[in-house]
Amino acid sequence: MFELSLMCPQNRVEPLSDALDALDALSVSVEDADAQTDAEQALFGEPGMPPPQEGWQRSRVLALFATQALAEDALALLTAQDFFADCSSLGIHAVPEHDWVRLTQSQFAPVEITPEFWIVPTWHEPPKQAHITIRLDPGLAFGTGTHPTTRMCLRWIANHSRPAGTLLAENLGRVLDYGCGSGILAIGAAKHGAMDIDAVDIDEQAVESTVLNAKANLVKLNAGLPTAVTGVYRTVLANILASPLKVLAPLLCARVAPNGSLVLAGILERQADELKAAYAPYCQLKVSDQEDGWILMTATL
Repeated sequence: MFELSLMCPQNRVEPLSDALDALDALSVSVEDADAQTDAEQALFGEPGMPPPQEGWQRSRVLALFATQALAEDALALLTAQDFFADCSSLGIHAVPEHDWVRLTQSQFAPVEITPEFWIVPTWHEPPKQAHITIRLDPGLAFGTGTHPTTRMCLRWIANHSRPAGTLLAENLGRVLDYGCGSGILAIGAAKHGAMDIDAVDIDEQAVESTVLNAKANLVKLNAGLPTAVTGVYRTVLANILASPLKVLAPLLCARVAPNGSLVLAGILERQADELKAAYAPYCQLKVSDQEDGWILMTATL
């Protein structure tokens, strides 16, 4: 493969990328041309906040082509276009062949939740100290255990339950995983003794992912859309983001059984007071865990 590298201002990125797609580029990516310099500027804001700007002042547009001839032809055609004004070529060079699958897999190692509880990709052997494991590979649905919010939820599950097959295996009771993503929290609950589990998401792809991951982990749960939720639960888990969690306050609290637990994540430290205020009519939220600027909030109803 050969990579064509172009420099362009912010207002040329979109037409240039569209043109490269039309010229049969295998892929097109955009990078901050000033990254790792004093001129670097943040582009993406925090969750729930608007981006500080729409694009970088100067961008490097990288396009992969199957042959050098295709890359050269694309450059020749682009330079003749009006929208190429203020753009320039940084050259064409060969890209070494890689085993991209192995390279991608190497970035995902087993994740420790507790010393005995681990998330392990299928291409790794579980650590010797892992008594409970979730087998989960990175996929299209959110939740592989690498994000602090997921880890905190799983830690809470591990610390408030007993593994299946042991005494008090039912102490999680009936469980609702609202916004299940990959199903990792529901699977974690099943691994820790929960027998009646509903995992729901508005994304049908997430529901499908949850079903497949549950089968791969040999656990039983019910996966579906939120309309499938009925009754109350001893444990309600929701790892989403602060804004939807505030909107969902009456719905989620109504699903918690008396003396049941509400566990919320996807919340930044600075959003704690907002969540407490939103849930105040229904329960008293408290911060139960924190990691890398994110917090876990819980309540007993």
